[in-house]
Amino acid sequence: MVLALAVGLSFLPTRSAAQIEEVPHPDKAPGQNQAPPRYDRDKEAGESSSRDTQIDLSPPKDDAKDHPFSDASDAEGDTSGSAQEFHPWDPHKAAKDVEVGDFYFKRKNYRAAIARYQDALLWKDNDAESNFRLGQAFEKVDDPAQAAVHYQAYLKILPHGPYAAEAQKALEKLKQKDAGNPTSANERSEHPDGKNSQR
Repeated sequence: MVLALAVGLSFLPTRSAAQIEEVPHPDKAPGQNQAPPRYDRDKEAGESSSRDTQIDLSPPKDDAKDHPFSDASDAEGDTSGSAQEFHPWDPHKAAKDVEVGDFYFKRKNYRAAIARYQDALLWKDNDAESNFRLGQAFEKVDDPAQAAVHYQAYLKILPHGPYAAEAQKALEKLKQKDAGNPTSANERSEHPDGKNSQR
């Protein structure tokens, strides 16, 4: 085996000193296919990475008059001109919150489930599944107004989704329940045990 390997290696072509390519010296001009070094282009263009060459991002004159509703920060009373904070978005955390919310829902801890489903909407707003689960949980804690809001949100996001028929049925049930009960959820005063139904 070793003999066969040695014989095989002896037939490999060897390179002579003339066949080895030389690396060009940095002082020499670049070859035909080589771009000049980047630092030379920056010097020629007069560019710099210093603060002297920052672009002016201020709005043009009369911009607020020409586009009155283009700046949301002015409408909210924020005149600092700085960028607004971004909303956190993490679909993995949202999925985990839905999973934990489902755990609480199965254990009939509906308030905790609602909190986790709302956390899921914080991480991933307009999440259809979170809205549907919130509708179910609010229905369980006897808050039909909130349940309807979240069922409608689900149907707006996924009108033909996997829970669309169930959400539609729940909305119809809530409407029938609301039509049969002349007082709204906000007008209910107290439970028979003396506790307020709204928290």
